[in-house]
Amino acid sequence: MEAGGLAAGKSTAAVNNAWVVFEDAAGQSMTPPRARTWGRQGITPVVRVRGRGSGRVSMAGMTCYKPGERSRLIYAIREYRGRKDEPKGFDWKDYRDLIVRAHTQLGGPVVLVWDNLRMHLVSPLREFFVANIAWLTVFQLPTYAPDLNPQEGVWSLVKRDIGNLAAADLSQITRAVKRRLKRIQYRPDLVDGCLTATGLIPEG
Repeated sequence: MEAGGLAAGKSTAAVNNAWVVFEDAAGQSMTPPRARTWGRQGITPVVRVRGRGSGRVSMAGMTCYKPGERSRLIYAIREYRGRKDEPKGFDWKDYRDLIVRAHTQLGGPVVLVWDNLRMHLVSPLREFFVANIAWLTVFQLPTYAPDLNPQEGVWSLVKRDIGNLAAADLSQITRAVKRRLKRIQYRPDLVDGCLTATGLIPEG
């Protein structure tokens, strides 16, 4: 699939009565992200952790938009605990399966917009795109343009919620991430807000 502009993606979605789906991946280690909190005046709050720890929670998410429809959030989560032969993140099959799941749950054609992550460009995925061109169109975002991807806004909401979390183990981080993502799923206004923050306007 050739890269195309976001305007072309919106036009393609309108013509095909398709969903515009923005995908992005993120991760969270045992080191908690910094976040604002309350504290006594003149005293900086300190969150003590046991150490950097090991392991990582990988997240792949899709914000899905279509005029006249409730906006959706679809996601997948994977834990990496540093064990031998354990995948550190998502491979091309995981991305393929996530796209198929989006198509099934949304019940219509998909215009997928994502970045130039190396795993997004591998041959098996390109072959999958060609084989499913009847319902799937893919556009690549410009390089270094996270501000154009509303899924980045979702990650900001998630990390703000788990900011300063001194987790005892990786499972606690996973539970916190899942809990926050589940809440966002039931708040389409938050998903809409992430799109609004990009400055992109869906065409009716």
